[in-house]
Amino acid sequence: MRKLKNSELKRLSGEEFKKAKKKPICVVLDNIRSANNVGSVFRTSDAFLIEKIFLCGFTSCPPNPEIHKTALGATDTVEWEKYEHTIELIRKLKSEGYTIISVEQTENSVMADDFVPEKNVNYALVFGNEVNGVDQDIVDLSDFCLEIPQFGTKHSLNISVCAGIVLWDFTRKMQAQYPDNK
Repeated sequence: MRKLKNSELKRLSGEEFKKAKKKPICVVLDNIRSANNVGSVFRTSDAFLIEKIFLCGFTSCPPNPEIHKTALGATDTVEWEKYEHTIELIRKLKSEGYTIISVEQTENSVMADDFVPEKNVNYALVFGNEVNGVDQDIVDLSDFCLEIPQFGTKHSLNISVCAGIVLWDFTRKMQAQYPDNK
């Protein structure tokens, strides 16, 4: 077995990425403290052809050296927008027909392994603060909450790890269920 060189991976160029059909998913980062986590979410969003990232509240924005360090150029490919107040963005996205999913542990949350994305539905996935999670006001506006099953002693995952799991799971299920709606 031989490790592949970057030139053998057949990745999109930056221009090809911008023109490519994106997954009907946007990511909402609600008051993320760590710019490194923000950069990781950019990089993951690039990997899975995510439509857009919304950086809300005090979440850091590009250009930022800490974001740049972990994004590895994904801030140049993934579309993003800054919003002062997450709640205003969520109301706007709902009015545009997005299904709002907060990734949070709540009463009646849906386990990620039980959830299957619907065809031709636009999703907004909300990821919350590293300490406090998704704000209750945002949870209240969500169509439902998605939870990653966990089995150890800790109560949560790092936001960048959480986003990686959820985005991988979403895009994998979308491609398996609806190959024409990639």
